[in-house]
Amino acid sequence: MASEEEKYDGVLLAMAQQHEGGVQQLIDTFFSFLRRKTDFYQGALQGQAEQLVMDSFRRHQTQAMADKVKKEAEAEAAKKAKEERKAKEAAKEASKKAAAENEPRIKELTDEEAEKLQEEIDQKDDSTPSDETAKDTKPTEKKESDDESEDEDAKGKIKPNVGNGADLPNYKWTQTLSDIELHIPFQVDFPLKGKHLNVEVHKRRLKVQLKGHDPVIEGELYNDIKVEETSWVIQDKKVVVIFLEKIKDMEWWSRIVTTDPEINTKKVNPENSKLSDLDGETRSMVEKMMYDQRQKEMGLPTSEDQKKQDMLQKFMGQHPEMDFSKVKFS
Repeated sequence: MASEEEKYDGVLLAMAQQHEGGVQQLIDTFFSFLRRKTDFYQGALQGQAEQLVMDSFRRHQTQAMADKVKKEAEAEAAKKAKEERKAKEAAKEASKKAAAENEPRIKELTDEEAEKLQEEIDQKDDSTPSDETAKDTKPTEKKESDDESEDEDAKGKIKPNVGNGADLPNYKWTQTLSDIELHIPFQVDFPLKGKHLNVEVHKRRLKVQLKGHDPVIEGELYNDIKVEETSWVIQDKKVVVIFLEKIKDMEWWSRIVTTDPEINTKKVNPENSKLSDLDGETRSMVEKMMYDQRQKEMGLPTSEDQKKQDMLQKFMGQHPEMDFSKVKFS
């Protein structure tokens, strides 16, 4: 249920959207209403009306600054938690690699194991054909059998792209062992915004569509994801980028939804799978997505919502003689 303070947000936002002159025009409309429909200016003692306005302004200014400090602290905490989680994953990978490298390659056998091994060698020697041609053909036959098995397993599957995912007709995706990044381009002749889209993300299902059109992707996901960690952004006003985090990490997905063609996960290149190897711009984008997701969970404005203040900034640039540095609406 909305708080008392938020009760009229819908009406006020609708009014704000109709004021092309920005905040100044919105405020002017409000004071015009007080002048025309109330005795706000004439009914009070001299200076009382102005004092009332300034008291309200200062109260909300103080609250706004406190909210800003709180948001910055929460964003910093979220960033730190993300970095710690990534560091733990990297340490886990390094530990596994070190354990594998330190595993002894020569193992000392007990007397019983040595005796059993010698018996197996003697039996193998007895069963080996004396014909040298037969000896030469066995490795060839085994290799051909292995190749046939691998070919049969890869039949109908596509080769992964450089990001260990797939480039499909309507979208492309890449993955690490713990994350999925999905890029969906839209062929539209206008700047794409969130209000034009329908993005539904569930633990085991995904749907993305331009409103009024058929879904670009819809179906059951290959495996479960962490819905609370999901985020998406519009790039270049044309491309929707969705970030999914796998519940079961250390696993390669062969496709996004079950109706997609499968990739051959045996051809995946692990060297391309670490988030820490991504360029700074991409990592910054992921951090931005994590920030926006946590802002939504706390009921706070996302970076996209904050862009709405551009109208105020534009007005301030046109009227440098006025001080609206502490005024904003979202």
